[in-house]
Amino acid sequence: MDDAEAMRLALAQAGLAYAAGEVPVGAVVLDAQGELIGSGFNRTINDSDPTGHAEIVALRAAAVHLGNYRLPGASLYVTLEPCIMCMGAMLHARLGRVVYAATDPKTGACGSVLAAHAIPQLNHQTVVEGGVLADECAELLRRFFRERRTQAKAGRPA
Repeated sequence: MDDAEAMRLALAQAGLAYAAGEVPVGAVVLDAQGELIGSGFNRTINDSDPTGHAEIVALRAAAVHLGNYRLPGASLYVTLEPCIMCMGAMLHARLGRVVYAATDPKTGACGSVLAAHAIPQLNHQTVVEGGVLADECAELLRRFFRERRTQAKAGRPA
């Protein structure tokens, strides 16, 4: 499976988040052979869980699938640049690669605000690539927040 195909799977997960009223971010984990071993979408609102980011949900599913929290050689694809919490979890899981779509200039930890993957003092570094299907993924996020602002102006709950 190539990067675009994997990101489309993550985008489908983001669509599930959107339908659930969550910020539409989705993630998938592929093993070293390119097989899907975990997927997830944002669940912070519905689960009242600040750690319920798409990446964390997908990592948990992959770890359960393999029976190990370490995922060496695996790749995580996510529709929005990960935050520091998610990058910390990905580094702890020993991911081989992180691929994201849209940048996050407010909390992005893959270069936008800081570059967690490139801190040499950490005991693991990972390859990070950005921009795969960035426009499509960013448009879903823009649409979600545009609808939220419209609802707020109309006095309807978001």
